[in-house]
Amino acid sequence: MSETAQLATVEAPLIFLRPMEGRPRIYLYDPPPGVPVRTGTYDPQSVSIADARPVAGSLSLDAHGFALIHAPSAVKDFTDEALIRRVYYPEVERLIGEATGAELVVTFDHTIRNAARAERREPGIREPVGRTHNDFTLRSGPERARRELEARGLDADRLLRQRFAIVNLWRTTGRPVERWPLALCDARTIAPDELVTTDLLYPDRVGEIHAVMYGPQQRWFYFPKVRADEAILIKVYDSRDDVARFTAHGAFDDPATRLDAPERESIETRTVVIYPEEAAR
Repeated sequence: MSETAQLATVEAPLIFLRPMEGRPRIYLYDPPPGVPVRTGTYDPQSVSIADARPVAGSLSLDAHGFALIHAPSAVKDFTDEALIRRVYYPEVERLIGEATGAELVVTFDHTIRNAARAERREPGIREPVGRTHNDFTLRSGPERARRELEARGLDADRLLRQRFAIVNLWRTTGRPVERWPLALCDARTIAPDELVTTDLLYPDRVGEIHAVMYGPQQRWFYFPKVRADEAILIKVYDSRDDVARFTAHGAFDDPATRLDAPERESIETRTVVIYPEEAAR
């Protein structure tokens, strides 16, 4: 973005993986005795994070990996799981279909994040993720897309010969976001070796995500005070290799946050996006 130098910025710490030998791993169940739940060391790095609102209209999923869209929702109660799946999932599919020109959008899961509620151990609530990361890798992206398509009785072999992607839609569940906003890295500015494949160990399988190492050339952005009628799209995998494929992101502690600001509560929804056949390349 040529306009970047003109944008207001905040200086804030983002959490990055320290260079290491081998692949980091994370157990998502109780590991064997004496085995750490997580390997790898993560350090804070002060980063200039630019306010992307003035250039929001020039952002795109294929160039930068993220975008801000107008996205009012009919859902007001995000505590109702049945309502989320019955009403919100189709909304997300429509919004992402309109933004991408997709032939098919399949919503496959969601996560609600609120630090205070997570600390109280409320079921299904997680805290914001402070470590910079990307949700899928060259292996896990296609594997997850196939699994979700097959689970719905769709012809995964045919659909995955077309261009496909995994796109998240992130939004507040109510009040504008003040605490722990989301930082997003311009996908063009992150080096391939700064995306570190990390094993996610489940009882019955091994998944993969990317941890992120810091690079001084990286350009980070955020959208201050995201409102209930807005949403951020984040592309976390793309089968094409000539567009933004992986978008590093993570929550950060904005030093400008007022002391009495409410906790952020957000919902992120993940989708498989199938593009029309002519978009395969």
